[in-house]
Amino acid sequence: MFETIYQSVAMKEKFRIAANKLLNQCFILKRRDDTKKDYSFVRENRELFSAYFELLGYELKINEDQGVIGLVNQFGTGRIELSKYDSILLLIIRLLYVEKRKELSTSSEDVTVLMEEIREKYAMLKIKAKPVLDKGMERGMVRLFRRYNIIQNIDTDVSQADTRIVIYPSVIMAVPVENINEYYEMTERKLEEYAANKDTAEDGEE
Repeated sequence: MFETIYQSVAMKEKFRIAANKLLNQCFILKRRDDTKKDYSFVRENRELFSAYFELLGYELKINEDQGVIGLVNQFGTGRIELSKYDSILLLIIRLLYVEKRKELSTSSEDVTVLMEEIREKYAMLKIKAKPVLDKGMERGMVRLFRRYNIIQNIDTDVSQADTRIVIYPSVIMAVPVENINEYYEMTERKLEEYAANKDTAEDGEE
């Protein structure tokens, strides 16, 4: 099967680039200028990529409706280690994506939110130890999730309330749930659990 790759230097290079992007960035997006060619290449050669990643213990996932390609580790390893606050912020981003997508009535569009909307969602959790986001947390969140092709800031200064953040549909592939209402409810429950656990942990430390 892999003979076709080795017969062409150009194809071998394309395969290498796309495979490394999946391993290092988690997701490849159809509508991002820097990954759309990789998306098309993986989609056209899905059997080759599936066989390759299966050897590494990964399952190749292609969601053509949302224009996202990602990897799922079949052994539960190779996952990103997130802090509790990063986990909370990721859930907030997912929740905002679902809400905005409902407004757009489509499953294939990126959505744009303001940093202020993320702040408001976070403040609603009323976490005693950290009731509001600070600039360091905001910059760290954008840097982390941008690296994995989950979000992209349109404006440079992410500390401003009106900073625009694009949320990609890859945020849904990160936690697949077929029913959008079920997904919405699940995300809200997880946010409540995180907030409650964080308060308990901080109170115990005191």
